[in-house]
Amino acid sequence: MRIGDLAARAGVSVRSLRYYEEQGLLVSTRSPGGQRQYTDKEVGRVRFIQRLYAAGLASRTIAELLPCVDSPTAQNADAAWTQLHQERDRITQHIEELAQARDALDELIAINREHRSRLAARSAEAFGPRQ
Repeated sequence: MRIGDLAARAGVSVRSLRYYEEQGLLVSTRSPGGQRQYTDKEVGRVRFIQRLYAAGLASRTIAELLPCVDSPTAQNADAAWTQLHQERDRITQHIEELAQARDALDELIAINREHRSRLAARSAEAFGPRQ
């Protein structure tokens, strides 16, 4: 099948498929006219790659995990398991850092709210009651 057909069946853009090839995540053959050609199995591969991206993995990490899919062995499965746990730990650490940043922003918002209240009170005192 041609690249546009694969894109439609897998639910991705043609540009994404070209990127996957550049990153070594997807392989095509070429027609005599130079057009990319894919088999039906690439539909599942592209969907799997999309799931890995949705899980927050980078292209480099995905490339390291694909041998488990391409050549399923106990060694490859163990390597993938280790890599996936490392990625999960990385994401967990990032979530913790984001939560700390959110908490710091909450403190700054509270300080700003208090400051604005004091300014409003001073302004009211300076100009007295309105008639």
